[in-house]
Amino acid sequence: MQASLLTNLLLPMALGVIMLGLGMGLSLADFRRVARYPKAVLLGLALQTLLLPWVAFALALGFGLQPGLAVGLMLLAASPGGATANIYSHLARGDVALNITLTAINSLLCLLTLPLILDLSLAYFLGAGQYVPPPVAKVVEVAVIILLPVAAGMTVRHFAPGFAAASARPLRILSVLVLALLVTVALVQSWHALLASVAAVGLACLLFNLASLGTGYAAPLALRLPRSQAIAISMEIGIHNGTLAIFIALNVLGDATMAIPAAIYSLLMFFTAGAFAAWLNRERALPVPA
Repeated sequence: MQASLLTNLLLPMALGVIMLGLGMGLSLADFRRVARYPKAVLLGLALQTLLLPWVAFALALGFGLQPGLAVGLMLLAASPGGATANIYSHLARGDVALNITLTAINSLLCLLTLPLILDLSLAYFLGAGQYVPPPVAKVVEVAVIILLPVAAGMTVRHFAPGFAAASARPLRILSVLVLALLVTVALVQSWHALLASVAAVGLACLLFNLASLGTGYAAPLALRLPRSQAIAISMEIGIHNGTLAIFIALNVLGDATMAIPAAIYSLLMFFTAGAFAAWLNRERALPVPA
């Protein structure tokens, strides 16, 4: 989990290139359509900020996690979705405009919700509150990685639609390669922590991930929202910003134990979200019965 040139510079740059490609497939009409259907936005935000912390809290108590790991799981639940959620939603044919909208709003909301949830978690599991300053720098970094490349891609599509259409397939292939690189980085950086802690917190992280993906997909469908929006919400609340959680655990709280759940979750979510996206694409490809 140590910082490196790869994780601090190269991967954010690679994600920025992917977000540029996603932006080439979007227009202002996509965002106006999301604004006309605020139900999906409100549902995604409610699941992220109101439901998931309680799910994490129940798992921490149910598995009897030691205080540091329990706080780490709560920190993970309070973290917003990351740029990778937009990539998986793109691969699964979700509503990427909704993803980007949710990521942007969640990144701003976490300035308030993350310190509050984390302070309450520290008080409950450790018995003493610790002030956690808002992670302004990391939120700004997430916004830069996501919003600026998307805006640039939308500009390219507006002025050069032919080039944007021709770039779609190469950038989709690049998306898969970047995801594979992210999995490799997560394996290398988290290997020792994973071996040491998988028995204690691994199952809790897996169940939290599956609950997030499943709830994010089932709840919108139950409310009769479009399938593309259900996919977007599922990926948004199922793929958390593990980098932000690890940064706060190590640089703000100074506790490596609290970073372990985010490290394990960041590894698991690549596989679970990838399998989920493959299942969604396979389901779409199946012939409809006469």
